[in-house]
Amino acid sequence: MTRDEIYDHLAQVYLGKRKEAEPRKKKHFHAWLVINVLITLMIFSSVFYGLTAFLTRQSSLRGNVLFALYNGLVRLDYNFDEDFSPVKTLLLSAPAIDASRYKNIQFSIRSKEGANPSIVKVVIENDKNETASYYIQGIDYNWQDFRIPLHEFKQITDWTNLKTVSFVLESWNVEKKEGIILIDNICFSGEKGV
Repeated sequence: MTRDEIYDHLAQVYLGKRKEAEPRKKKHFHAWLVINVLITLMIFSSVFYGLTAFLTRQSSLRGNVLFALYNGLVRLDYNFDEDFSPVKTLLLSAPAIDASRYKNIQFSIRSKEGANPSIVKVVIENDKNETASYYIQGIDYNWQDFRIPLHEFKQITDWTNLKTVSFVLESWNVEKKEGIILIDNICFSGEKGV
């Protein structure tokens, strides 16, 4: 035994002094483990939610098949105070489309710059020169979405070859005689048999 060891032993016996024990290792709470578990749970829940949302949307899109008739915003300017014609027409030629596959024609519409026609006539014509119309009302300064079922155009018997889709303003059906109408997202929607 060395001298230091003897002194330590005597100090323990007579004075009750003990060697300072090595500190016990405390059980440390590992914050990084909790963070990793939370991140993993967030990733799995995001993947699960995204996958279910994607699959749900895929099944709902089957009933909402769209055929865009015109891509982009169209504008119909009118001034019945200066024009001699009592009607103003925005005529869109229909591409080769079999519209019998669809249930609706839909579009967004609003008036601009103080115009408020209130009533717009939608006219569809096919290659057999059958013409049918439908009036929409309540056009104002806010965008409104309209979905008109094709069965409302009762005079059309053959939907396989459409010729034109027109938006018509009639001078006797407008509140203000001058203005601009904006029309967007013109398309056929809702595949039949789904």
